[in-house]
Amino acid sequence: MNIEVKLTDKTNAYIIKNMYPLYLHDLSGHYGLVSGHTPNKHGIFEDSDHYVTLNDQYEVQNIWWEHPNALFPYLIAADNRPAGFALIAAPPYCSPDVDYFVNDFFMLQPFRGHGHAQFAITSIFQRFTGQWELFTNPSERNTVGQRFWRRTVSHYTNGNYEERSGPTIDGEKLIFRFSNRSL
Repeated sequence: MNIEVKLTDKTNAYIIKNMYPLYLHDLSGHYGLVSGHTPNKHGIFEDSDHYVTLNDQYEVQNIWWEHPNALFPYLIAADNRPAGFALIAAPPYCSPDVDYFVNDFFMLQPFRGHGHAQFAITSIFQRFTGQWELFTNPSERNTVGQRFWRRTVSHYTNGNYEERSGPTIDGEKLIFRFSNRSL
């Protein structure tokens, strides 16, 4: 299977926006009934009832295509079909001591477990040199995600990374940090 990772623009942003509700649905399985991870009264996975339709949610996501030097929305394709996405942030949209942050990363179910996700995120790591950071849910409900990030980051950095649990702007998370300046 041919896996491609392509930076998107406003003309194909809709593809990532179409997959985003599926991503939020997946996250809800990792968090359970925790606030912000259940649908609002309109059936949209958002914190506020202000979002009535998926189109409302789409509008909020436009920021990813409005700051091309700081926000990098990547589409992951498998044999020219959408397979997932990665939303990568750079300053000022990440911590002050971080150059690049994996804001969101998602693969559709049919493309999981074949090494496609690891290939995709590794190719993104290789496009940007600097200090990287990513978070994942530390709960037992997310052991698959934790194993994925631990294996992927360890393999990419030859074990030269930091992993810790701690507070983030999004609550308590499992935090991975590494630099690829010398890789």
